[in-house]
Amino acid sequence: MPSDSICKIVCQYNQEPLLKEDMDKLQDIARDYGKVKEYVFQRYGGIKGLPKIYPGYTVQNEMNRSGFRDQLGLPSVYFNLAVFDALRDIRSQWTRTKAVILERVNQNLGLAEEEKHYLRYVLKVSNAFEAILNCRDVELRKDLFQQYELLREPVDAGKLDSYLRRQVRRIHKRMNLGAADGFSMSERAYRYGEHGIYISTKEKRKRIFIRLTDNNQYVRQLYIKLFPKQGNVEIKVPVNVRIQSHPDYAGQVGIAVGMQSVIVTDKGTRYGEKLWDYQTEMAGWVRASAQKYHPKNEAESGRKKYTRQKRRMTEQLHSYINMELNRFLRTEKPKVIYVPKLPRPAKHGGKKEINNSVNMWQRGYIRKRLQQKCLEQSVELVEVFGKDIGRQCSRCGGLGTKKGGAFLCPACGYETDLKQNAAQNAKIRGIKTDHQSLHLDE
Repeated sequence: MPSDSICKIVCQYNQEPLLKEDMDKLQDIARDYGKVKEYVFQRYGGIKGLPKIYPGYTVQNEMNRSGFRDQLGLPSVYFNLAVFDALRDIRSQWTRTKAVILERVNQNLGLAEEEKHYLRYVLKVSNAFEAILNCRDVELRKDLFQQYELLREPVDAGKLDSYLRRQVRRIHKRMNLGAADGFSMSERAYRYGEHGIYISTKEKRKRIFIRLTDNNQYVRQLYIKLFPKQGNVEIKVPVNVRIQSHPDYAGQVGIAVGMQSVIVTDKGTRYGEKLWDYQTEMAGWVRASAQKYHPKNEAESGRKKYTRQKRRMTEQLHSYINMELNRFLRTEKPKVIYVPKLPRPAKHGGKKEINNSVNMWQRGYIRKRLQQKCLEQSVELVEVFGKDIGRQCSRCGGLGTKKGGAFLCPACGYETDLKQNAAQNAKIRGIKTDHQSLHLDE
């Protein structure tokens, strides 16, 4: 049964820069938190650790017995979270590894269908997968084992098991931590009060107070990200948001995401027409300020001023995007939205002004926020095949030409806005795909 709520991340920020000694204490926690994760990666991130990572309490017990926590002097409220944080990353990596192997199996022309079926089953059943990688006999529940034996009988299981181990060795690598710039906190590691938050340190009965820009209080696991150079922190809070249901949301809308406007619909309606103005203003300011506030030319206070101003401008831009996305949903009342699946942004040449504006383009942010808002409002967001979606004529299907922001089809003479044509194609392709799916189901 589908859930009636979804999880979203809200952020809290410090009102004023932290004292250096307080930031040093938080960084000390972050470094030790990272050391714990790195230890778990190295000890349990490989094949031998597979039997222990689900559900993870075996790893937690072994880590507590190892004496590593006492060696670091890290409170248990951080130590245990670091262990399970690392285990979550390891599980995600194994999920990605299995997905890559499954894709290779499906595309391997040298494997018969029975062999592919056997490998798919092993990848799906975790206990079988673990046993084969560790060269142990497969032990499963009776019904699962009968199915395993049925699939194993007509194939050369030894050869296929070796193939599976070989693929894992090629694809799966032990994880590395990267920058230790934050840590998670359980409810016992902090408390709200006096327009801020008190955070536990490695010293007993000592907490750091951070005054916040809002008075919201939460009781759940938080993640704190550190920005030492600026003396800032960002607290990420997962909150549950109730999914809204709208009986009057019944339309189907094709859209295109652009640099000039946030969204253009298949009917030519534009939302967020000031997007380009916001982006060019921000790009111009960044370009002009980059040299002025360069570390070699300016004191640390100048860099802090630059960072604060850039964050304010980014927040204004994001606020405008969210406002226009909300207006789009309220006005169009869509049940389904079709949007082109576009390739990753390519490198740009030409004028620096254009390059900077392109770098400020919020395409990824727009997509992420649209996806979140569609989930919250029970709107289906469908990505459609994006190749040539801007060059194909939405009226006759032929290939047209693009000039400036206009589209012209030489075959049928259709002329319209470039983004509107792409949005029309998105809707056509999306509806066509839906109809094909219905026929397949029947």
